[in-house]
Amino acid sequence: MKKEELKYLQRLAELYPTIAQTATEIINLQSILNLPKGTEHFLTDLHGEYEAFSHVLRNGSGAIRRKIDDVFGHTLSTADKRGIATLIYYPREKIEQVKKEEEDMENWYKITLYRLIEICKTVASKYTRSKVRKSLPSQFAYVIEELITEKKEVVDKEDYYDSIVTTIIDIRKAEDFITALAELIQRLVIDHLHVLGDIYDRGPAPHFIMDKLMGYHSLDIQWGNHDIVWMGAASGQLSCIATIVRISARYGNLDILEDGYGINLLPLATFSMTTYRDDPCTCFKIKGASPERQAEAKLNMQMHKAISIIQFKLEGQLIARRPSFGMEDRRLLHRIDYEKGTITLGGKEYALLDTNFPTINPKDPYALSPEEAEVMERLQMAFIKCEKMQQHMMLLLNKGSLYKVFNGNLMYHGCVPLNEDGSFKEAQIYGKTYKGKSLYDALEVYVRKAFFAQDPLEKKKGEDIMWYIWCGADSPLFGKDKMATFERYFLAEKETHKESKNPYYRFLEDKKVMDEILMEFGLCGEDVHIINGHMPVHHTSGESPVKCGGKVLVIDGGFSRAYQKETGIAGYTLIYNSFGLLLSAHEPFKTAEAAVQEEADIISKKVAVKLTQRRKLVGDTDTGIVLKERIEELKQLLQAYRDGIIVEQF
Repeated sequence: MKKEELKYLQRLAELYPTIAQTATEIINLQSILNLPKGTEHFLTDLHGEYEAFSHVLRNGSGAIRRKIDDVFGHTLSTADKRGIATLIYYPREKIEQVKKEEEDMENWYKITLYRLIEICKTVASKYTRSKVRKSLPSQFAYVIEELITEKKEVVDKEDYYDSIVTTIIDIRKAEDFITALAELIQRLVIDHLHVLGDIYDRGPAPHFIMDKLMGYHSLDIQWGNHDIVWMGAASGQLSCIATIVRISARYGNLDILEDGYGINLLPLATFSMTTYRDDPCTCFKIKGASPERQAEAKLNMQMHKAISIIQFKLEGQLIARRPSFGMEDRRLLHRIDYEKGTITLGGKEYALLDTNFPTINPKDPYALSPEEAEVMERLQMAFIKCEKMQQHMMLLLNKGSLYKVFNGNLMYHGCVPLNEDGSFKEAQIYGKTYKGKSLYDALEVYVRKAFFAQDPLEKKKGEDIMWYIWCGADSPLFGKDKMATFERYFLAEKETHKESKNPYYRFLEDKKVMDEILMEFGLCGEDVHIINGHMPVHHTSGESPVKCGGKVLVIDGGFSRAYQKETGIAGYTLIYNSFGLLLSAHEPFKTAEAAVQEEADIISKKVAVKLTQRRKLVGDTDTGIVLKERIEELKQLLQAYRDGIIVEQF
């Protein structure tokens, strides 16, 4: 035996110091390999729509309803099943409603507890007792374990279980116990959650989504371009800060910053009211602003214009500072003729829709005025010092990455940049050339440097790269030749608004190109997939989220209300369980109140993308590969004990 192998086995022996313990662990791990594969849940492009996200998380994209059908079949009516489902999604709210309508609550408690116990038994059956035990709420852990575990030694099981349920009701703990069971079912139905980016922007409550994810039991996140720009802002990068304030203003969501994160926007508001007091700011209307809030809307429009001008200045400075980004064509302020009120783009002159630029010096258009500089200095300090925002960004860093390979699926937000011929496109990042997987890896290293590098120059490179990932032409998270923000505000000509997509999107049905992408990330064969966020699928026009014969799944269907007129639905979600891949197209979510009062679940159309001929087990997954390696190591340790190479420690 080699010295390194012996040293490793000695370390392993510290965890399993006897033959009996080693053998027991081998048996335990071998049994886990033969359990059904845990259910994975895929969501993407949440865009701050907390209520819809929360509901889809609660119902597991229909997984809970399917479990109810499995357990009760035709023995319960559709109405009863719908009532149980609503109770599991919103236990406390549903109980309060029932109490107003039900005359015999004691009987309702008993029936409900028995039904939930049966569902619990089913959802827990695919896990080891140890894993289930770790998932139990501490307050009722022992009792729940008794109720969902078969007791072969108990002769009169019905009386045994009935006495437990009766006692729960007698001591007035039924409501708490029902809530605990409902939350346990939610927890066990989904084994692992994948979020494929764009948690932030457009919708009203991304901070609530992040709070929910902070406590989720098993999670990974693939960063979206909207997440990256928030990460950049949290690091103190000024262009990113200006961008997210602008987007928040544009969608009437400044309260996310003020109330959600405690960012003081008063300096910006004061500056905006003073500078743009007599400016109608008609190019900066707020999306979704209600008529009854016109006074507030006027201030928001002024703030919207003020931060937009600041953003264009800061971006111009950044592009000049980082010529390797190759974005000189996005420096536009020096192309304006301020006397004529026009701008020259591509050799053509265009009239500006707004010519009031009181803070721009035509001789030095990218310089911030002293007042603008003070506003940004105070915003930068507020972002860096915001404890809640920093906690949320640490979650994105700890659970997130630019891509993930898991159980035969390659997950990312956006695209793998390609050339016109379908080959991987090269990109320059700080003097070095990358393409394909190496581009993702290099960009991710710099993102992490923005938060953890000790070298100030490397840290600054990391901060600036996040802005580049947000809107750079070769960024895998953006996937377009430009972000035409300025043109959309200031020019009427639609030709200037065009943002050309990377050739990647034309190759989504090309099996050869998609296989090359999968191989680049270490996947090959027929049972592997690309799962893609970022691109809204236009459901109403007949576009399918299933591309390339099922090899590529594009699951952005429009969680954001801003997209739903275009897509015709309210998002796709994907379930990957032991039986295969199931895709759901969701109708718009009403409200949580409607879900409780009307028992109105999200209406979903389910499509079986791919069903397995043989039920997948843990042994067929990435976790199974790790467990098999561990079993082999333990077998070596067991042999070392028996050969006398390592001595047991009692």
